[in-house]
Amino acid sequence: MSAVMEAFSEGLLLLLCGAVLVVSVAGTVYLVRRRSLAPAGTGPERSDQLFWDLFLGAAVAVPALVIPTLAWPWAGLILGAAGVGAAVAAYRLSPRLLAWRAGRRDSRLQVSANQAARVQHDELMARWRRYELDPACSIDYPALTDVRLPETSALIKAMRTAEQLRAQPHRDYPAAVTGLALSLAAAERAAGLPTNQAGAA
Repeated sequence: MSAVMEAFSEGLLLLLCGAVLVVSVAGTVYLVRRRSLAPAGTGPERSDQLFWDLFLGAAVAVPALVIPTLAWPWAGLILGAAGVGAAVAAYRLSPRLLAWRAGRRDSRLQVSANQAARVQHDELMARWRRYELDPACSIDYPALTDVRLPETSALIKAMRTAEQLRAQPHRDYPAAVTGLALSLAAAERAAGLPTNQAGAA
């Protein structure tokens, strides 16, 4: 019975240390790889970060390898192979993982930029509708609805482009809304709106 318990405790120790070793090795390789692929500058600060990544990884991995090896000599071979496998897997998979994380971050930023652009687009369209729907504005600034004028024609094209990109959220949508804002301001200036009124809602 005691032999069974001893074998069980050795197996449990091996599994626990193996898990710690694999996680620490894979995590260390991932951190080192992330720093090496990052566009950050080189110099003493980067090498200092690299040293601490390796030091902390080794501080966890070495005891996880040595302790079971002292209790069971074959554990060193098994755990060493597991550590090497974890290092190779982390080295090969880390660029994909980093690309996936960067893609998710870019996607979140793009969604946020599109939402802000949508709000600005609505404000610009409300501003433009004044010139179409308000009889006083139509009489005072008829040039803003006259597509024969180059500024008004450019404004209508910018409106169409922004609307098309809004229908299917697109990376270029925020830039199109910025272009719409510039075109509307240019058309207002060309129509003779005072500078302090151009751009007012």
